[in-house]
Amino acid sequence: MSSFPDFDMDDRWILSHRSSKNPVDAHKPYADRVEEERAASGDIEKVATVFLTNRECPFRCLMCDLWKNTTDEKTPPGAIPHQIAHALALLPPARHIKLYNSGNFFDTKAIPPEDYEQIAALLDPFETVIVECHPKLVNERCLQFRDMLRGNLEIAIGLETAHPEVLEKLNKRMDLKQFEQCVQFLAANGIRSRAFTLLRPPFLSEEEGVFWAKRTLDFAFDSGVECCVVIPTRVGNGAMDWLQSQGFFSPPSLASLELVMQYGLQLDAGRILADLWDLDIFSTCPHCFEARKQRLEAMNLYQAIPPEIACECSIPEAVR
Repeated sequence: MSSFPDFDMDDRWILSHRSSKNPVDAHKPYADRVEEERAASGDIEKVATVFLTNRECPFRCLMCDLWKNTTDEKTPPGAIPHQIAHALALLPPARHIKLYNSGNFFDTKAIPPEDYEQIAALLDPFETVIVECHPKLVNERCLQFRDMLRGNLEIAIGLETAHPEVLEKLNKRMDLKQFEQCVQFLAANGIRSRAFTLLRPPFLSEEEGVFWAKRTLDFAFDSGVECCVVIPTRVGNGAMDWLQSQGFFSPPSLASLELVMQYGLQLDAGRILADLWDLDIFSTCPHCFEARKQRLEAMNLYQAIPPEIACECSIPEAVR
């Protein structure tokens, strides 16, 4: 494994490498979309995603770039229901919805609890409501919100990596035991969970990145999550760019993402989805990019392993 920098990459250091935030409106989501996703039922169904604008997450993770579309002020009451209503008026119908807020849905400074009832009423048409939250903020408020919903609540948790040293260096302020306890708490209260996992976080070689991505899937499913999302780690937040310039990070290859997806599908322990956002930035070969993208899309939708892509850029046997 690569050596770590000989200083703490804490909040102050991470903030010192940031650029400016994007201009946002506290009464409008900064993005929204509807996509097809393989549901927990096994069916391919429409899922709406609303990217809410709210106060920045207090956990400043080393690799995160979601702060770019947040505010510095506490979210005013009424703003989040207004954002959701605004998005739903524009989006086509869907059976499931993700409310992603660049941090923690149960952070009271991001999503005011006094808005829960109005939010739940707006979500009445949906069978599943998926929100995201750090384990330290998964508490009784989750149960309060669950009881207001007609549909099922699912919480997405950033596990990132099962490598304990790397996880500590990500400034996430969470350990593997806390993740496991969080998932168990949710399961005991009838709430499904999904895990966000990183492919090749900083400080790992390509081979180590694949190995630890597989171990992270093992850990997540063993902990009781129903779905894992594999996210290729990227630059673009300032801190990651500096780490790349100093040799502490390199983005993973598309072939490595395929390899990890194949492993996860063979486990047959739950759904596994690849994050395909800006997928082209991980491609180093113009000849096979479209084919690899289509192969990953098929894995996501059908939870099956299509034939491998034959190309000279394919991943070396040593990484497998």
